[in-house]
Amino acid sequence: MGKTIKIGILRETKNPPDKRVPLTPSQIKALREKIPSVEFYVQPSDIRCYLNTEYDNLKIPLIEDLSNCDILMGVKEVDKKTFIPEKTYLFFAHVGKKQPQNHEMFKTMAEKKIRLVDYEYLTTDKGERIVAFGRWAGIVGAYNGLRAKGIKSKKFNLKPAHQCHNLEEMWAGLRPIELSPGLKILVTGGGRVAHGASETLKVCNTVQVDPDDFVSREFDVPVFCQIGPEKYTRHKSMKQFDFCHFTKHPDEYESAFMPFTKVTDILITGHYWDPKSPVFFTKGDMKKPEFRISVIADVSCDVNGPIPSTLRATTISDPFYEYNPHLEAEESAFSNPKSITVMSIDNLPGELPRDASEDFGKQLIESTLHDLFSENESPVIERATILKNGKLTPTFSYLKDYLMH
Repeated sequence: MGKTIKIGILRETKNPPDKRVPLTPSQIKALREKIPSVEFYVQPSDIRCYLNTEYDNLKIPLIEDLSNCDILMGVKEVDKKTFIPEKTYLFFAHVGKKQPQNHEMFKTMAEKKIRLVDYEYLTTDKGERIVAFGRWAGIVGAYNGLRAKGIKSKKFNLKPAHQCHNLEEMWAGLRPIELSPGLKILVTGGGRVAHGASETLKVCNTVQVDPDDFVSREFDVPVFCQIGPEKYTRHKSMKQFDFCHFTKHPDEYESAFMPFTKVTDILITGHYWDPKSPVFFTKGDMKKPEFRISVIADVSCDVNGPIPSTLRATTISDPFYEYNPHLEAEESAFSNPKSITVMSIDNLPGELPRDASEDFGKQLIESTLHDLFSENESPVIERATILKNGKLTPTFSYLKDYLMH
C-alpha cells in the first residue's frame, strides 16, 4: 500500500433518517493505527447515532466537502444531488432488483462515472454474504412483535426499541414480561434475520419447540418455533424437498403454510422471498374463522408479496397499523381488536443504531476493507461492483434496461 487512500464517511441523506454508520469512531481510530496509509474524514451530521464530538475527540477530521476522498462510505441510498463524479461509493443501493424508487439515483451515478460497490453483494467464493444487518433486523423485529402483542392485549407495555440506549437496555425491559401460557410464536426463515428473532424470543423465556409439536400440541408455557421453506412450501408434484432446487425453481412449489395459520398467535417473518415463490397465504385465507394470527411482525417486508396484509412499509416513529381482513383494508393501530396488527418497518436495525453499526463495522473490517484498500484486484470487491466508471459490470448487465429507461 504505497499511496495514501482517503476514505470519507458520508452523512446519511435518506428520509426517513437513518442513524447508522458503516464504521464507528473507535473502529476508525483502530484502523488508522493499523494502516497508516489510510486517512479518514467524516461529514458532520446532527442525526448520526455517534455525535460529531465522538469523532472529534479521537482527532478524526470532520469536513463538509469530501471531494478530496477516493472512497465514500455510507449505509443507505444516497441523495443524487450529492454525488461527486468519478468516485468509489459503498452503500446499500437497492438497485439489484430494479427498485423503481432508486432509478433516478442509479442513472445519476452512471452519468457521473461512479464506481458503485454494493454491500449486499459482498460475498465469499461460495456466494455467502459477508456483511449484513440482518441479525439486528430480526432482533428488533421480534421485539416489536412482542411490543404489539403487549399493547393489543393490554397486558404489558414495552418501551420502543429506538428509545433504548442499546441492546442490553432493550433486553432488560423484555426479561420481566409475562407472556400468556400457551402463546405460540412462529418465525419464518433460516438465516441471520430469523436467528436474530430467535435470540430475542429466548430472552423473554419462551420455549423453542419443533414444527410438528407446534402444529399438533398445546402447551402450558409460551412457545416459539422457527421454520424454513422445507416446512412452509412443498413441491407441486410432491417430490422430496430440495433447497437448491427450490431456490432455482421456486415456481414449481406451492404453500404448505395453512396448518400454521390455525395455531399461531404472533408471526415473525425472517425469510427471503422470490417473487416466483408461492405466497404464504391469501387475503381469502385471512378471512377464515380458523385463521388465528393476531400480530404479524413482517421483518422481511415485501410489500404486496407473500404476506398480503403488508400493504406498505411502516416507520420507526409510527410502526404499527391494523389490517382488517374482511374489508381488506388498513385501519388505525390498535383501533379494532378483531383486526390483525401489522409491523412492517423496513429499516429495523436503525432502532438500535449503535449496536448495529458496531457489529456491521466489525464485519467490514474482518472481511472487506483490506481488499478495498489494496491496489490489487479483489474478487470480493469485483463481485459487489455494480458500476465501474459509470458502466455496468458483466454480472449486473441484466440491469441495462433499468438503467437506460
